[in-house]
Amino acid sequence: MATNWVGPDLENLRRTKGLSLVKIAQNTKIGVRYLEAIERGQFAKLPGGLYDISYIRQYAQAVECDEAALLEHYRDTTEASPPVAGSPEPAPWPCAKTPYSFSLVRWFDTLILRNVSTRKLRKI
Repeated sequence: MATNWVGPDLENLRRTKGLSLVKIAQNTKIGVRYLEAIERGQFAKLPGGLYDISYIRQYAQAVECDEAALLEHYRDTTEASPPVAGSPEPAPWPCAKTPYSFSLVRWFDTLILRNVSTRKLRKI
């Protein structure tokens, strides 16, 4: 299924089309190292997030391969593993609940209100 489009198969497909990685990189503006990672199925070497999906789609379009199958393989190999039982939950971000952050908000509110009132007084 999707695994047919990884490794040597992608490289062979690209070569039969007469395309080099450099040529694809120039056309897609994707770095050669990322294109190599896609060909080898080493998706962990990609920058992550939406960039991965975009790069894979552009590569698939450049070599005219099944984009959906390649993306399916990407999703299958990069699925997050389920959490291990007994692993600690990450601690919540402490800064959002500190009095310091609240005082900064009050300070910015005061600054903005002061600026607005000063501008209104200048117009009068």
